[in-house]
Parts: sequence; C-alpha cells; structure tokens
Amino acid sequence: MNATVGDRLLLHGNTVGQKDRQGEIIEVRGNDGGPPYIVRFEDGHEGLVFPGPDAVVVPQ
Repeated sequence: MNATVGDRLLLHGNTVGQKDRQGEIIEVRGNDGGPPYIVRFEDGHEGLVFPGPDAVVVPQ
C-alpha cells in the first residue's frame, strides 16, 4: 500500500453495523509512501493509522 499526502484512506467497517470511515492522509511516515499514515477523519479527529486489509487508498 502506497499513498501520498492528500490521498483519501477508506476504512471498511469490519463488523456488522459498523460504518465505513474515511479521512485525508495528511502525513506519510513510512518509506516510499508506505504506512503508517497520519489521517484526519471526517469528524476532525487525527490519528496514526497502520492500515489493515480492510483499508483502501483512493488517490487524489
């Protein structure tokens, strides 16, 4: 998984009833665009994310 600043990260809900979350990647801390990423989610929360298999990077 590779990303650049400005790309969107889509995290699919992994349990029944859990909504998908998405946010903007505001910092890439891994080598060559790899994780982890600092993500600003729709609710304004920012966090360090190590995306799993339920995540998709949507290029800007």
